[in-house]
Amino acid sequence: MSEVLKIAIIGDYNFTYNSHHATNLSLDHASDFLETEVNYYWIKINEAIQYKRVYFEQFDGIWIAPGPFLNHFFLNGVFKVILESNVPVFLTGEGYKHFFEYLISINQLNPYGEKLISDNLIEGSQFERVTIYPKTKDIVKLYENCNHTELSSSRFSLYPQLMDQLNGHLIDIEATNQFEDPEIVTLRNHPFFMACSFCPQISSTRDLPHPLIYTFLKMARELSASKFSQLV
Repeated sequence: MSEVLKIAIIGDYNFTYNSHHATNLSLDHASDFLETEVNYYWIKINEAIQYKRVYFEQFDGIWIAPGPFLNHFFLNGVFKVILESNVPVFLTGEGYKHFFEYLISINQLNPYGEKLISDNLIEGSQFERVTIYPKTKDIVKLYENCNHTELSSSRFSLYPQLMDQLNGHLIDIEATNQFEDPEIVTLRNHPFFMACSFCPQISSTRDLPHPLIYTFLKMARELSASKFSQLV
């Protein structure tokens, strides 16, 4: 196992965006909490689309950062490649909608071209408070000592006909918000793929690192150790 975790952050980094700056800081918070050194590398969307699976398998974890994305259409190709690997994936922010669009497309869930996902329900670039209601015991445990109010600049309503096809089949809903829309989901048949519509990195602090983020790093560390043990 490498002594240093390598995390790829896929997104079009802009230092003026609070969520991008907070992404870096939250990884520092979580690495200090876990007493694990972490190196992270931002990869632009138009660069990530050019890489194959073997490239991403050099990393211990992959974070799909919040947008805006210069070309969100490239995300479909990125999702395809990273989901072929067993590398832990964490997604926050507006890429959440693009992830569901990818699932719809790859599984041919919308043959009649219906609208299955709302537009962004948060106007402009402002942040809105959402309340997290855990639905599984793992998320209940993670939020035991964590504020259930999160900040989000992207909130989407997933229509019932879509959720009927996804929930319990391709994904599991881990938490909803006060509007009863899914806020945290995990992907079935993958070692660790967690997506949330809000931005947990914004509420992370050095004293209280966000539990979703250190859980992502913890899983990256465990899978890295597992891969190392298979080599020796």
